[in-house]
Amino acid sequence: MIKKDSLLKGTLILAAAALVARFLGLFQRIPLDRILGEAGGTYFAQANNVYLFLLIIATGGIPSAISKMVSERYAQGRVHEGQQIYRAALLFGALSGMVMAVLLYVLSPFIVAEISGYPGAKLALQAIAPSLLLFPAIAMMRGYFQGRQIMSAGAISQIIEQIFRVITAVGLALLLLSIGYNSEWLAAGASFGSVLGSVGAFLVMLWYARKLRRQDAADKTMQATIQHEKNAGVAKLKLRTIYGELFRLSVPIVITAMTVQLLYMFDTMLFNRVTGAFYSPEDALAALNWLGMRAQGIAGIPPILAIALSTSIIPVISSAYSVGNMTEVQRQSSLVMRMVLFTGIPAALSLTVAAVSVTGFLFEGTGGSAVVAALTAGTIFQITMMTTNSMLFGIGKQTSPLRHTFAGIAVKVIGSIVLGPFLGVYGLIIASTLCFIIITALNLGVIRKEVSLNVLGGRWVRYILTVAITGTLGYAVDVGGRTLLESLPNKLQFFLSAACSGLAMIASYLILLVLLKIVTAQDVASFPGPLRKVFTLLLRRLGGSPSPGQP
Repeated sequence: MIKKDSLLKGTLILAAAALVARFLGLFQRIPLDRILGEAGGTYFAQANNVYLFLLIIATGGIPSAISKMVSERYAQGRVHEGQQIYRAALLFGALSGMVMAVLLYVLSPFIVAEISGYPGAKLALQAIAPSLLLFPAIAMMRGYFQGRQIMSAGAISQIIEQIFRVITAVGLALLLLSIGYNSEWLAAGASFGSVLGSVGAFLVMLWYARKLRRQDAADKTMQATIQHEKNAGVAKLKLRTIYGELFRLSVPIVITAMTVQLLYMFDTMLFNRVTGAFYSPEDALAALNWLGMRAQGIAGIPPILAIALSTSIIPVISSAYSVGNMTEVQRQSSLVMRMVLFTGIPAALSLTVAAVSVTGFLFEGTGGSAVVAALTAGTIFQITMMTTNSMLFGIGKQTSPLRHTFAGIAVKVIGSIVLGPFLGVYGLIIASTLCFIIITALNLGVIRKEVSLNVLGGRWVRYILTVAITGTLGYAVDVGGRTLLESLPNKLQFFLSAACSGLAMIASYLILLVLLKIVTAQDVASFPGPLRKVFTLLLRRLGGSPSPGQP
């Protein structure tokens, strides 16, 4: 039996799956960094960024729109309409996948020759193109399951996708290397991993779809609702009506959803054109490889929870908002922002201050560790941007994040053009961070007009102090660890330094949250079980006390 997931449970399921998938994706980059070299790594990164960007366009933000539309229909007892929306979305996914796959394959020579300036990436782009055939349909299915508040389907398919992708990418790259192929073919072999990943994910979604269909058929209440709709003469929705609503919702979503990938693609595809005055050709290739293969891979870890929250909160808030329950909208929105602060910021901070050790452990040498630190630090604002975007979608304010995204992208483009020639890759990263900050600030302004968020109240100064102390301690432990362990092999030295820094930061962060009374017993009551037990223990040991009835 497939059960519905609450906001917290659904978020944890999606976050756990995203964490596993992200680490598998990062693990893929570790051997590929050695196998592909600078040139092959650059080709692979460019192909991957273009593919991910086009995938967002191909799906059109429809998964999030489906999630919202389906959750509202089921909450209002309009089950038959929800099922029609799902079928229409699958049709669109199949057609858009075929169109985008063909376009990417045919236009690959033009993209690499006229836009990126790296013609060697052509084979990698063409190798990754077939994966677009299935991923749009997979995305539609994930959106439907999320609308039904069943997060496990998308989570498991995501993990299977990454397992297939990693095995194929690394295996093919090694095979081609042993035969003696050049960096262009090695990058193509690695890129082809996405094709096998799409096959694995699609099979998982088919299994879940079949299981849910049987479960719905056995649900007497649901079948009675559907029969009542038919007896009442409810008209069948026309495709034009469904697509009209889908695209009205999805166009703002796709533009906001593609922000991060658009920025990444902008940086990798136009790197030479924007930073050409700062780097020599050799230095530019190295910096671009550090950005595309190392920094962007590591920087994808901190936003994992925010991605899960952004996905799971839309149907929850939409359901409450559609029936006018603003108290629940306010409660859930405040809870999400609190979770983002308590988890996303320390994750970004730990990878930032220990960037040298993390980079040295994962990759060949510490080259690009400063780029990793700079890009990862900016994900703090990427996290708040993504979360507030989803809140606005949930309360039906689709056009607000759309306008804000355009404003942020304008800041990014202008900032990159101005700063790139003088600061190189760091100018591009600063411009991206400014983009995230602008969008977040504008989003919060609109949200506060609808609901009054109660995130930390008067505890902001103490929280900022906690973050500053934790970051300073983590950096000191990392530097000290690398100094004291200098005689050990590099990989062991970097691993131990990063691990000690992370453990010291986790311990100090949790203790300071309790000592400075940033986390209260009321906050603890809303936390997931394992986290609730940790904070309950800390509250007791450090002088606080959980609220009555708390374990």
